[in-house]
Order: sequence, then structure tokens, then C-alpha cells
Amino acid sequence: MNVAIIGYGNMGSALAASLTKAGHKVVVTGKDLAKAGEAAGKAGAKSVAAHEAAHDAELIIATAPYPAQVEALKALGNLKGKVVIDISNPLKPDMSGLLVGHTTSAGEEVAKQLPDAKVVKAFNTTFAQVLNEGPAFKNGKAPVFYAGDDASAKDMVKSLIESLGFETVDAGPLTNARYLEPMGMMNIWFGYMAKLGNGITPAWIRRA
Repeated sequence: MNVAIIGYGNMGSALAASLTKAGHKVVVTGKDLAKAGEAAGKAGAKSVAAHEAAHDAELIIATAPYPAQVEALKALGNLKGKVVIDISNPLKPDMSGLLVGHTTSAGEEVAKQLPDAKVVKAFNTTFAQVLNEGPAFKNGKAPVFYAGDDASAKDMVKSLIESLGFETVDAGPLTNARYLEPMGMMNIWFGYMAKLGNGITPAWIRRA
């Protein structure tokens, strides 16, 4: 699959490396092309200018912080019909909570600003370390939750997640990002405030 990644921070870099290793053709872009090139080089991917990133992309992963997400996506140009994964959690600057919630979500707000794209929420409950170290945990495979309104877009995202070896969990429509994002906040709290580290991930377990 041809994948464009916006961003070269921990998550952008981890996704670029994981997806390249899984056999996908990955390009990385962002405001600082030197940093994008550095992240791409480490991942075995390619860096391109923002206006070139979406041309051949079957799927776009936006890893910018929530306040910059829409601007970063719009820099790519025409996204009509493109599948976009929004991984953001709308954290307050001091990480004390979420900027939006209850009646909307970061995923929904991104979708409103990009009505021609097919936005799917995914990876917002997954730390970069989990991507780097792989899906295997002692109690089974780590899940990645995904939510969206377009069935074909969700199928593509599911296929991408499975290619990385993770368990896929269909979390329903994009409105359910309102619940996935608080899960992401809780995961961050456990990881950093409760000092459990970032080798953790939320999961539902079944008795049978």
C-alpha cells in the first residue's frame, strides 16, 4: 500500500519504520523537510514536500498534534476521496485533560474541515514504543481500535493495522472517537503520570 505520513515525531517515525518493514511504500512529509528526511532515512522510507505527498498515496496518516492537524493535512492539497487516519488526541497543553469531548472529538472536527476526505480514527491509544517493539504482549496481541463512517475506508485501515500484526477492533462510527480519545488520555495518564511507562496499551478481554 502507498502510505503518506505527515509528521516525524515519535508516532510518525514509529509508523514509518513499522509500515516500511511490513512492505508498504512510505513517504514522510512535514513542515521541516530536513527532519522529515532524517525520519524517513531511518525508516527506509522517502521524504517529499507536502504538496507531493498525497499524489500516489492510497492512505494518509496524520500524526501532527491536534491543533495543527487540519493545517498539516490541507498543505497536501486536494484530498478528495483520500483515506485519512487521524491519530491525534486533543490534549490540553499541560496534558491535564482534553480540549474537546462529549459532543464532538478531534476526529470529527478534522472530518468537518476536510469534507472530501474519508477520515478514520485509529492508533490514538497506541504508544510509539508499542509500534516499535511489536504487537506481542504476554497475554496476547495488542489491539488497535479504529472508527469511521466509510466502510471501504475502514476496510483499508483494518488491512493496514493487520499488516503490522496487531489485533483490529472495529469501534464503530466516527462519533465514537469521542470515547476513543478519552481512552487515549487515560493511556497517557497511566503511562506518564502513574509512571507505568509507554510499553502499555488498553484492551478489552473476553472470558471466552
